[in-house]
Amino acid sequence: MDLEKDGAKFDDIRLDRSVGDFSYAEDYAYDAGVGLNEGVVRYISERKGEDPWVLEFRLKALGEFLRKENPTHWATKKLDELDFSKIRYYLAKGEGKKRSWDDVPEDVKKTFERLGVPEQERAFLAGVEAQFDSESAYSNMKDYLAKDGVIFVDSSEGLKKHPEIFRKYFGKIVPISDNKYSALNSAVFSGGSFIYVPKGVKVAQPLQAYFRINAESFGQFERTLIIADEGAELMYMEGCTAPRFETGTLHSAVVELVALKGAKIQYVTVQNWSNNVYNLVTKRGVADEGAQIRWIDCNVGSGLTMKYPGVVLRGEGARGEVISIALANGGQHQDTGAKMIHAASNTSSNILSKSVSIGDGRASYRGLVHMGKSFSGCRNNTECDALLINSNSRTDTYPAIECSGAGNSVQHEASVSKLSKEQIFYMRQRGLTEKEAMSLSVNGFVNDLVKEFPLEYSVELRRLIDLEMEGSVG
Repeated sequence: MDLEKDGAKFDDIRLDRSVGDFSYAEDYAYDAGVGLNEGVVRYISERKGEDPWVLEFRLKALGEFLRKENPTHWATKKLDELDFSKIRYYLAKGEGKKRSWDDVPEDVKKTFERLGVPEQERAFLAGVEAQFDSESAYSNMKDYLAKDGVIFVDSSEGLKKHPEIFRKYFGKIVPISDNKYSALNSAVFSGGSFIYVPKGVKVAQPLQAYFRINAESFGQFERTLIIADEGAELMYMEGCTAPRFETGTLHSAVVELVALKGAKIQYVTVQNWSNNVYNLVTKRGVADEGAQIRWIDCNVGSGLTMKYPGVVLRGEGARGEVISIALANGGQHQDTGAKMIHAASNTSSNILSKSVSIGDGRASYRGLVHMGKSFSGCRNNTECDALLINSNSRTDTYPAIECSGAGNSVQHEASVSKLSKEQIFYMRQRGLTEKEAMSLSVNGFVNDLVKEFPLEYSVELRRLIDLEMEGSVG
């Protein structure tokens, strides 16, 4: 396969951080102001025309957020720099969601055109949700999916038009009290995707969402709920970008996945945030009997990322998998990992994590594998590999393994390697430039995981690695 040729086909799927480093003048019809209080929560709920139970849910979450402290056992320095009183929690243009690309407001259209949204939709996607700051600006799904009964809308529309499905699972996989930032999201959530795939329906093409932060000192709090009914299958991909500002920007999403008996969900994330973004995300799925949930995750950019996709394996024969790549450049901390909760017998899980630390960047793996004594025949494999580029680069591994019961097995493997000047010198003596030598080494390190990403992303991930490696030896 000619990757360079295939890469040209998907040239508009841009992961170069500089491509996303732009913004347009702010012109919002709805603005909840700066800081967080009950008035802001009521403003958001009223603006959306929500039922009383949703407002009650939000207010309960606000109280939980105010009561909870920041985590004290890791990432405290960067978290303490986040000032919630200076964040704007809701901004919307008030144009409403458009089904036709021609009807999207001009500045929003220009933003997503620069990120390649319309081209990608025409090329290979079955449906698209494009969110600009707090609200969905564009939504479209192929007609054949609607005929099959597939629902793909933003969360606000899901709440209003499909309450019998939405409310059954909403807040059940990730409860309000799970952590401080799940509580924050539950109080001020806006946008995100709601997907329901009926029994036996297999969505052949990916569904995708784009989350774009345009405003300074802003918080984006999308809420995504995906339900695959018995025997259903789908792949969902999300891309995230934001321009570089001097002030901190907050992204705090919640994602809940439900895979019923025999269903399969693949959830692919490529984040390419600027390094002023705090990316504090809670992602979790539940897999019933014979179901599979697979998280494929690439974390690039942001000043601080804290993200640990998890699967609760609650049905016999269920399988969970997390495949993740993290690149931490100078001044960045990628604190990522996975959680696998084996809550039924004969379940299996697989965690593959690779990180690259550049300059004074720091990458951490934080994982949890739990197997209760009531279950048997459970299996887990965890592999964590880290590559250090410079002498002041840092990596940490914090595995938590709780294994009991009869016939359960867990294996954990971790490795750390360092790319030295001698290795680069060796390759340069054979005709490679420093940039080519660096890129070859790092791409070789992550290659087996990059291949797990859809082709249209894997080509661009390699290109992004090339850009990250420039000038990194020293």
